[in-house]
Amino acid sequence: MSHVKDQLQLLSRKLKRAKESIATEEATKTALIMPFIQDVLGFDVFNVDEVIPEFVADVGLKKGEKIDFAIVNDDKVAILIECKKISEPLSLENASQLYRYFNVTDARIAVLTNGNEYRFYTDLDEPNRMDSKPFLELHIDEIDSSLVPEIEKLSKPHFDLDSVLTAAEELKYVSAAKRIFAQESKEISFEMATLVLNRIYVGRITQRVRDELTPLVSKGLNQFISDQVNNRLKAALGDENSDTNETDLAEPSSVA
Repeated sequence: MSHVKDQLQLLSRKLKRAKESIATEEATKTALIMPFIQDVLGFDVFNVDEVIPEFVADVGLKKGEKIDFAIVNDDKVAILIECKKISEPLSLENASQLYRYFNVTDARIAVLTNGNEYRFYTDLDEPNRMDSKPFLELHIDEIDSSLVPEIEKLSKPHFDLDSVLTAAEELKYVSAAKRIFAQESKEISFEMATLVLNRIYVGRITQRVRDELTPLVSKGLNQFISDQVNNRLKAALGDENSDTNETDLAEPSSVA
């Protein structure tokens, strides 16, 4: 297991224990975001040559505005981080300072976070202008292991901005598709239900047919997801049993 994955899991456990007692943005920074920067990404939060708190870069007529943290790599600002308190949902509105700062610094990565959810942005759509949609979303309370290698590329020991940017476009659309599938599994949309019904129902799809069959389409989707999870578990358990059997065969018990 990688160091980044280990530290993410430790932070996840800390978040679940402390979440209810964290009431302010400052507490969120201290308890969750600074440990993410220090322990997960490996940048020293107490060294201003690596992590600059309350980073100021005047933008046009906007003077003295501050970004919560700027991470420095190879003597250049590489990542900007804007923080919100853990109870605050993230939105484009509270990313406005990131937008303004993005094109006046060397940073190619901007992060909006509330200590649990981390949204990573870059400039895929227009050079030097931060995208409106993140290319990667990480949830500390429910870590997607497929994202760990991408986070590792932003850590100090393995910092590889070119690799991150190369993968960003694919990550952006894969992540967006996963969010849609997750939403559909919770409450199937009119569009998805209609798409499926057009393939499985013989006859004209009236409103009555749609009302009656949409719950069954939703049920089928959820059963498919459940089957996939069960098949993976069976395969994993089968591999473990196979390893155990091979060990037993390779090391027969001695006879007295």
